[in-house]
Formats: sequence, structure tokens, C-alpha cells
Amino acid sequence: MSKRLIPNIVTLANLFFGITSLWLTMESQYKEAAVAILFAMVLDGMDGRLARRLHVTSDFGKELDSLSDLVSFGVAPALLTYGSILNTIGYWGLLIAIIFALCGAIRLARFNVLNIKTHFVGVLITICGPLMAIFVLLSNRLPLEFYVIMSIVLSYLMVSNIKVPKY
Repeated sequence: MSKRLIPNIVTLANLFFGITSLWLTMESQYKEAAVAILFAMVLDGMDGRLARRLHVTSDFGKELDSLSDLVSFGVAPALLTYGSILNTIGYWGLLIAIIFALCGAIRLARFNVLNIKTHFVGVLITICGPLMAIFVLLSNRLPLEFYVIMSIVLSYLMVSNIKVPKY
């Protein structure tokens, strides 16, 4: 196997867990869906590092990573939060969930076109999505209002101009 494929396989594994989370959410297995998002987060932390360490970074890998991140950390957490909690407020909950996913898409598109080496602009979707998954894991302990507020705040933070240091 070519070493060039290794980071992309890890990225596809991230996407696999994002899609698995969507399926688990549709099956009302919310805790498992949240855990799948957290597995995706672990894999997402590995693919870029592997590509840089193996000296095989590519535009293809960057785009594949962003598409995978949109599913795993934008769409999956939005559907999970809606299915497990926000559905209790009807269309407002659906709108909040959709806005979360849309802001994630904007965040990723902006990342792909900006070439800033010193910092990120806006809070990373790879932080916001897993946070929503963790909140779902704590759903027995948190009120509905918390999810509404956090979904809106995290959506805003993703598209904000806040400078987040690169690690």
C-alpha cells in the first residue's frame, strides 16, 4: 500500500463514523451516535498529522478531510441533537439544527480558501460538533434551554472572526 493512501484512509474512517452516527441517530440510538462522533474526532486528529509526518499532504486530502468533517461534525451532531432533544420544540428545533450544520459548512469553506498560517478564523467545527455529542451524552442532566443556547452559540462561533491559535 502506498504511504500516500494512509492519511486518506484515516479520513475515510472519520467519515465512516460520521455516517454511522447518522444511521444510529435514525435508529434512535443516541448515545451510540454520540460515541461515533467522538471516534470520528479521534481519527480526524490523526489524518493531518499523518499526512505531514509522511510528507504526503495534498489538495485532495484537504478537500476529503473537509467533506468528512462536514458530515461527522456538522450534519451528524445537528441530526443527533435534533433527534434526541431539539425535536421537542418542533420546527424551531429543526431550524436550530440546520443552522448548526450550515454554519459548519461555512466554517469549512472559509478554512479551505483562507491560507492563514498563524491561526484559524472562527471556532473549529471539529470542536463544536464533538461538544454537541458530549452534551447529548449528558442529556439526562441538562435542560432543553442549554441545548438551544449552546447550538446557537456554537453556530455563531464557527462563523465568527475569532482568532483561534493553531496547535
